[in-house]
Amino acid sequence: MNKLNHVAFIMDGNGRWGQKKKKGRNFGHINGVKTVKKTVETAAKFKIPFVTFYVFSTENWKRPKSEVNFLFKLITIYFKQELQNVISNGVKINILGKISNLPSQIKSSLKQAINRTKDNKKITVNLAINYGSKDEIISALKKSKKNVSEKNIEKNLYTNKQPSPDILIRTGGHKRLSNFMLWQLAYAELYFLDKLWPDFQSKDFIRIINNYKNIKRNFGSI
Repeated sequence: MNKLNHVAFIMDGNGRWGQKKKKGRNFGHINGVKTVKKTVETAAKFKIPFVTFYVFSTENWKRPKSEVNFLFKLITIYFKQELQNVISNGVKINILGKISNLPSQIKSSLKQAINRTKDNKKITVNLAINYGSKDEIISALKKSKKNVSEKNIEKNLYTNKQPSPDILIRTGGHKRLSNFMLWQLAYAELYFLDKLWPDFQSKDFIRIINNYKNIKRNFGSI
């Protein structure tokens, strides 16, 4: 039976879900946050030590400025309201991406969440914000300098000292990686769901977990 150490999520479909409900894309993002919370609770219940959510990519800056600002405001409000619960539930917050390039308010909110949860050990939640995998790999190569090796590259990735994801789950119906954890997902099991992210439920997650446990993983061998 396979041990599950890390699950990564591409949370696609929030905007489309809001439009489908005729309440706008931002309504979809609000409900997407609720799905993240339920998903973390399920992961903690199954004692999965690491989960990663693709929150905002380096390409998402191309979206309308009003939507980008709303996303950042939503994250800031969430941590203002829920940080104490996050701490109480043993969740450690970690950021993958260029946090220094973010607006000051969300940057401050994220740094506070990182600092106040740094000693929590129940589950680590990686939020990939202003994240692009190609940028991450190029940065890791530069830091490796002349001593380029698999070990040194991995040491300089955002996920240093974390296991690579065993599973990637992407909602929204698209079957692509969208510049997300390209190095770390080399041997991950990929699950693509037609459901939009706000419709993703704990039972969907549990079904995938149970499926993964019985997969034969060869890693290049027989």
